[in-house]
Amino acid sequence: MFYSFIRVVVRVLLFIVNGNAHYEHKERLPEGNYILVGPHRTWFDPIYYALAGSPKKFSFMAKIELFKNPVLRWILKHANAFAVDRDHPGPSAIKTPVRLLKKSDLSLIMFPSGTRHSQDLKGGVAVIAKLAKVPIVPTVYQGPLTFKQLFTRKKITVSFGEPFYVDPKLKLDEAGFKVIESQMQQGFDRLDKEIDPTFKYVDPKQLK
Repeated sequence: MFYSFIRVVVRVLLFIVNGNAHYEHKERLPEGNYILVGPHRTWFDPIYYALAGSPKKFSFMAKIELFKNPVLRWILKHANAFAVDRDHPGPSAIKTPVRLLKKSDLSLIMFPSGTRHSQDLKGGVAVIAKLAKVPIVPTVYQGPLTFKQLFTRKKITVSFGEPFYVDPKLKLDEAGFKVIESQMQQGFDRLDKEIDPTFKYVDPKQLK
């Protein structure tokens, strides 16, 4: 109930602030649960991913530090977030999302890079997708990268790629992770070119 309510509130607020969001290729989203993955380009792209994938509901990982504030912790939990200690992730970082994908109606939003200032893809997506037996859907966000830029009403585009499964026979060692990472990166690159052939991401921190 809270998730649906807050989604409406956020959608209205973002429409007032920007009002120029476009969601492409929703027909590519599979039935049932899946993992939505994308490059983490701004702190608010997970919000746009969740809105773009509506009416599907999502869970997502949030760093454990955010849960220290009691008000924020209440909001995050009711928005289907679960805490992950990035320095010492532990088994729950895999078990919790696998359980949610298998036993609830929640799909999962993940950023393989872990942080919006890293370009390194991680293997967690592959492990979770394989154990939960759900497809991976590459997704990209193009648009404003700072909250201030949102007010310029510059166009925002979220586009979904073709879903793919992790082969049950694939061994998830270094070579196996590279296979999945390559599939995800190829999906991101393809989507970016579909939206804008001249697109090149520049971290806002590098512009300061």
